[in-house]
Amino acid sequence: MKKLFLNLILIFAVYYPLLAQNKTDSVKVEKQFTIENCVAEFSMDQAKKTQVGYQFWFADPDFIDGRTLKMSVVAPHLATHPPHKHIEDEFFFVLEGTAEFYLDGKTKIAGPYTSFYCPSNVEHGIKNVGDTELKYLVIKKYQK
Repeated sequence: MKKLFLNLILIFAVYYPLLAQNKTDSVKVEKQFTIENCVAEFSMDQAKKTQVGYQFWFADPDFIDGRTLKMSVVAPHLATHPPHKHIEDEFFFVLEGTAEFYLDGKTKIAGPYTSFYCPSNVEHGIKNVGDTELKYLVIKKYQK
């Protein structure tokens, strides 16, 4: 009986830390939100250059749960990419300039303070059709 008891203690001593480690690995650690990481101020130093302008991520896909907020800036008469589709839906919101929105074969030209919703798996695009920079926000939730 003493040998059985010692074996149980040994098994417990060896396997308990492994079980505890697996439990903590599977428990998702909640992000701590502070004023420092909840306020994002634009900085050209942190903007990412693109072939047609630049982008600034106010909230990148890792900030929360895939929800993002990005500003794209496109030079006159250019587009970041041709019309495309993807599983995520998204919103565009024009801050400055003149945009041509493309959705499922149709287009609409609009200026500042205009939003454009792109449903999931529907071909869409945005391009700058003006003579000044186009600045717009992109609001999207990436799949995790």
